[in-house]
Amino acid sequence: MYPETAYEITTQAPRPVDYPAYLPAPEGPAMLPSEIPPGVQMVTLPGGVRTLAYTQPTVPAAPSVSVVQPIPAWAKTTALLTPTIGGGIAAAGIGLSYAAPGLIAMSQALWSAVALVAAGVIAVPVLLRTARGASGRTTTHITQNIAASGMFGRANGTINQR
Repeated sequence: MYPETAYEITTQAPRPVDYPAYLPAPEGPAMLPSEIPPGVQMVTLPGGVRTLAYTQPTVPAAPSVSVVQPIPAWAKTTALLTPTIGGGIAAAGIGLSYAAPGLIAMSQALWSAVALVAAGVIAVPVLLRTARGASGRTTTHITQNIAASGMFGRANGTINQR
């Protein structure tokens, strides 16, 4: 149950000679075996020091009793909606595969309409200009001559019409 450890378990009381020089010697008499609480034993550490240590858990683990909890409403709703959403996505994919030829034809018709509008924007002014030239009417030329002295000076000018 417990992993193997690197210490030796003994039941003898500690002796003053077992303590290293940097530790003070214990004061008073050694503990009697009846005074050692349950779960505590004398152990010899890898450095040769002998001491009391807990060798087993002192508090028993609580038994794991699983209480059945109800499933939340949001989880039930999500579980019920998931296949519906997946089916809707699948139906949309199938519908798009059937509609693809019509969508391609509509996009080609849209580009044809854009080309027709562009041709009309170019062709209408050309046709109007040629129609005006055939009627014999000439355009009016207006010439303005304006002169001013200084930044805020009064401006004088003439307008000539030909």
